[in-house]
Amino acid sequence: FICEYPSHIELDGHCVVKLVDNNNKDRNQITLLSFGGSAYTKKHTLVMKYISVWSNISKNCNEWIPFTDNRNRPIIIGRDENHFYQGVRAVIGGSNNHLLFITYLYKNISVFDLNTFQYIKHDKLPTGNLIYYHCFTGLSIEYDEYNNTFQFHQLSVYDNIASFYQYAYVCINDIILFFGGYGWNGKKWTISKLVYKYSIRENKWMAFQNTLPNSLYKCVAILSEEDNDIHIIGGQNDKNAFLSTHMKTKVNVWDSSQLVMICLFIIYLF
Repeated sequence: FICEYPSHIELDGHCVVKLVDNNNKDRNQITLLSFGGSAYTKKHTLVMKYISVWSNISKNCNEWIPFTDNRNRPIIIGRDENHFYQGVRAVIGGSNNHLLFITYLYKNISVFDLNTFQYIKHDKLPTGNLIYYHCFTGLSIEYDEYNNTFQFHQLSVYDNIASFYQYAYVCINDIILFFGGYGWNGKKWTISKLVYKYSIRENKWMAFQNTLPNSLYKCVAILSEEDNDIHIIGGQNDKNAFLSTHMKTKVNVWDSSQLVMICLFIIYLF
């Protein structure tokens, strides 16, 4: 156990990213940024300096505190009072890793400058689908930092996954693996146990014959680079039961027989 969010924070489809500190020489310390909220939940923007619990922990580490500017004023990341960041996704980029690229409902993309604490760009994604708890939007996005402009390029999307979302995903070098998800299969809304691979370099899709042990969505996939394991954690099954599930598989040998079920508890059933 590391810490809890402050009791007044409501978590519903929020986003957590790892900030890049070019001046940080301590490899045991990372800084996390958490933000989210909507018109229906209280907005939050928090940071945490995380240090391994096995290390000597200094003050203000391993706890969520308000994200502040250079004058120690709290900053909330959100376009306006009615912004909808439920199911938001974000990545860090820019020449100095100082830009936060945010994609969110309905087809929005924004750029937030972490040095000036201001939005510098808003745009619309040229996609036919709403983006919500998403990963793959069917677009390759290029950003010109000098001119502050986007270029969007359409990519092929596998028909069987095009209408799905709320899947787990992990990027490994030039491939993305997708696990499970929720979407329309042409006849009805369904929860998937299928696994797909997309090659960025070749712009090709592959469907694995092997599947997850169970239908699963709203789960998370995490890559452990130290031992080349993929961990698939949590989610809901096809009975809408919330699961405390931890599976793992090797990166270089993807096979459902390699999945190890560590624990499974049904917490709540609709």
